[in-house]
Amino acid sequence: MINRFNIRVYGILITSDNKVLVSDEIIFGRAITKFCGGGLEFGEGTIDCLKREFLEEMNLPINVDKHFYTTDIFQQSAFIESDQVISIYYKVSPKKNIPDVLRTKDLGAFTNDSEIFEGIDSAQVFRLIPIAALLTSDLTLPLDKFVADMVIREYTKS
Repeated sequence: MINRFNIRVYGILITSDNKVLVSDEIIFGRAITKFCGGGLEFGEGTIDCLKREFLEEMNLPINVDKHFYTTDIFQQSAFIESDQVISIYYKVSPKKNIPDVLRTKDLGAFTNDSEIFEGIDSAQVFRLIPIAALLTSDLTLPLDKFVADMVIREYTKS
């Protein structure tokens, strides 16, 4: 039975060479790839949440440029059965050059070598995916897949 909301806030960061930043993570022992961001805390606005998440996870100060998408369907949490997830996505841009503050990896994801992380509850690495090569299947969570499709359509218009 769904009995609470879980509000998530994510940033869509597109580099000048048309790559999108994603996070490969182990959450509750499960390897996932998702857009960068996290959970809204009580007393916090969505933009402050997103700025905090990027600083905490990547030491990357960002500008929150514009709203991109807010969940408009029912979505049960992939991790906590009693939660309904509401996700808010913003387009963001870095205040600093990404390579100067963030180690990314170019290829692979935790899902490709998850046996390395067996028994680990949480781990995280970031990578940039060229939008021209981005597939909705690159993302794990249903809402991220939907948003990935929106990104692909917006950035690959002919």
